[in-house]
Amino acid sequence: MNVAVVGRSLRLAVGTLTALPVPAVLRVTPVVASGAMLLAPLAVLPLGIGVGMVVWAGGRLDLPALAVAFVALALLAVGSRALHLDGLSDVADGLTSSYDAERSLAVMKSGTAGPAGAAALVLVLGTQAAGLMWFVSLDGELRTAVIAGAAVCASRAALWITCSVLVPPAREDGLGLSFTRRIPVVATVVGWGALAALAALVDPVRGPVTVTVAALVVVALTAHTVRRFGGVTGDVFGAGIELTLAVLLVGLAGA
Repeated sequence: MNVAVVGRSLRLAVGTLTALPVPAVLRVTPVVASGAMLLAPLAVLPLGIGVGMVVWAGGRLDLPALAVAFVALALLAVGSRALHLDGLSDVADGLTSSYDAERSLAVMKSGTAGPAGAAALVLVLGTQAAGLMWFVSLDGELRTAVIAGAAVCASRAALWITCSVLVPPAREDGLGLSFTRRIPVVATVVGWGALAALAALVDPVRGPVTVTVAALVVVALTAHTVRRFGGVTGDVFGAGIELTLAVLLVGLAGA
């Protein structure tokens, strides 16, 4: 990709994955869409920095760790338009509503949160908050704040799996269609391998194991939704991101 394509891909990624104002990408080609998904962790760097700053400031001020964790998650939700949380809720409702693929997809498209969706939000956000609490409890250590922010960025690597060329779309319309089947398998494997190597700098054993578990969770989610829905949707992308973040925050806490 040349510089112009990289620039358009980054703008597309920022515009899609965050609430940050960027110039619109008027023409989304397959190359630009692929680049946007590959650059997803970089696109949310401002959100990662924001979460890291909240964690650091909360620790330095000796504020209640749980309250600080929820403030950080609220910042993340606002900064991403709560798009991924909506996806998590919709996928949970779709998976529990019916064994019929069309019925499940219709429920997911309705936009309302049912009991399963609400429960999924509580459980996953609660898990994320529990992991963040440990980072806050270290009285504002810069290193732990950086790790918390990096986990936010790394969680977007879930898209390298859900957008793999091996994964079909569940429907022929919707937000996720432009990004489905865009990431080569080699890029997915190399990218997650690089994340595991970086995690080894945090803890030589726990870091890579945590990244591996996160990847397996997203693979399991993707495989299950393909089996139930016939493919993935934009909601599955969001669910994968939220589950990945939960695994990373819990697994790296205490490392």
